[in-house]
Amino acid sequence: MNQPPTDPRASQSSSTALRFDVVAGLTAAAVVLPKAMAYATVAGLPVAVGLYTAFIPMIIYALLGSSRVLSVSSTTTLAILAGTQLGLVVPDGDPAKLVTATATLTALVGALLLLARLMRLGFVANFISAPVLTGFKAGIGLVIVLDQVPKLLGIHITKQGFFADLLSVAHHLPETSLITLAVAAATFAVLIGMERRWPHSPAPLVAVGGAIAASWFFGLHALGVSTVGLIPQGFPALTMPDLALIQQLAPGALGIALMSFTETIAAGRAFVRPGDPPIDANRELVATGAANLGGALLGAMPAGGGTSQTAVVRSAGGQSQKASLVTAGAAVATMLLLAPLLGLMPNATLAAVVIVYSVGLIQPAEFRAIRNVRTMEFRWALIACAGVLVFGTLKGIVVAIIVSMIGLASQTAHPRVSVIGRKRGADVLRPLSPEHPDDETIEGLLIVRPEGRLFFVNAQYVADRINALVAQYQPRVLALDLSRVPDIEYSALQMLMEGERRATELGAVVWLAGLNPGVLEGVRHAGLDQRLGRERMLFNARAVIEHYQALQTTAEGTAEPAAS
Repeated sequence: MNQPPTDPRASQSSSTALRFDVVAGLTAAAVVLPKAMAYATVAGLPVAVGLYTAFIPMIIYALLGSSRVLSVSSTTTLAILAGTQLGLVVPDGDPAKLVTATATLTALVGALLLLARLMRLGFVANFISAPVLTGFKAGIGLVIVLDQVPKLLGIHITKQGFFADLLSVAHHLPETSLITLAVAAATFAVLIGMERRWPHSPAPLVAVGGAIAASWFFGLHALGVSTVGLIPQGFPALTMPDLALIQQLAPGALGIALMSFTETIAAGRAFVRPGDPPIDANRELVATGAANLGGALLGAMPAGGGTSQTAVVRSAGGQSQKASLVTAGAAVATMLLLAPLLGLMPNATLAAVVIVYSVGLIQPAEFRAIRNVRTMEFRWALIACAGVLVFGTLKGIVVAIIVSMIGLASQTAHPRVSVIGRKRGADVLRPLSPEHPDDETIEGLLIVRPEGRLFFVNAQYVADRINALVAQYQPRVLALDLSRVPDIEYSALQMLMEGERRATELGAVVWLAGLNPGVLEGVRHAGLDQRLGRERMLFNARAVIEHYQALQTTAEGTAEPAAS
């Protein structure tokens, strides 16, 4: 049987895409692996844990995720959250206990993400508003930077909280190790200089490689510079979670799972290009959940999608998840071949890497942009930032969620209620506003338009606003334009019916207009449509005006003969 001819262009395109993925994967490895090791130190874990996190989780996500280029390992936020939780469970820092606690925490995060998928909770990614997330990340960034400062200076402090630690660092400044500070300064110079001159370059690899070479050549450890120390060579051992730790770790795991999913979705959506498949939130729950469960068995810390490392993949021409598989392969090669050399790395170098790639969490420009648009959301961002600094990172998540929920409740509890007027000399209806002082209303007719879903939280507020407008305008006809109300809940419907009876007693007639299907169904089930009759239920606000004017004309025509 004859085979169809192979299109050489398709083959060439495939090989070109593979070449781009290989280059992007190696470039990403040069950035991701040093950062992953640095993030492990943020969590108070051996640097090898960072390599483990850039291995199995990255492979599993590459096979299951919905994003073509998202790079999954640890992130700054997840590292600080994991470190906080592990510090509560293993306060003495015992290495054996830390390994088990880390595996348990990561497995819990994975299990919670998979449970969220079973419950179809993909929408939870939108629970934390953008301004609150801006404030939360800024707080995390400040905490991380301060946490790394002692390593830059070669000093030791007892951690007690952000503001207490800030005072402690200031108190120990005279004890600064100048040679450690010099190592940190050199690392900063390489990282910042290369990033400015060649964006998305393998600056972390150059900085880390140079620091390891300097540590070996000058014997920095003997000169008092703290180094990473022994790193086990080879594959990590199989680690089973400890069920006895679940109760202690569960609250922190819930917060970490939420942040992992939120960051993953945000990073995935940020790098979608035209023609790429859309990011499927529920599929992302499966992919990140499985990635964390698989990583837990090999001692990885909690993982999620990272924006900066994904940007490296995109900028290097990455086309698919083959790039992540290449990066994971580089992690394996590092574990097998380079582990002895990594032990020479100065801790000051890792601290500098952490600071350079964490300070981006603090975005003053975003705060200014929020303040320029909405003062209220700017306050939310500040509260979320302060929550992290005052209460700590894990409780800061709770503060961020509470602030988001309060903001949501505030907006839903106080929907917009507008008086509808007509543009003078034109057939245009719009809400009355100071920007259009010449808009006119019709004497005796008040058209009020509430916006948004009406339910028990905001029903009383809307009723109070309408009553105030009725008292102000004293209309003969009150027309409620419900075209912007997609749904009306039972409590709000009962309040609408009670308001209609009260208005009738005061001499005003209530009309309804622009009822959406769901609202119309509720009005019919409640029997309000029979009480009002067809003449008091109209198609839209324009029909209200036409009907009212027709009634007025009829009334005037009837009144003239009687007067004569």
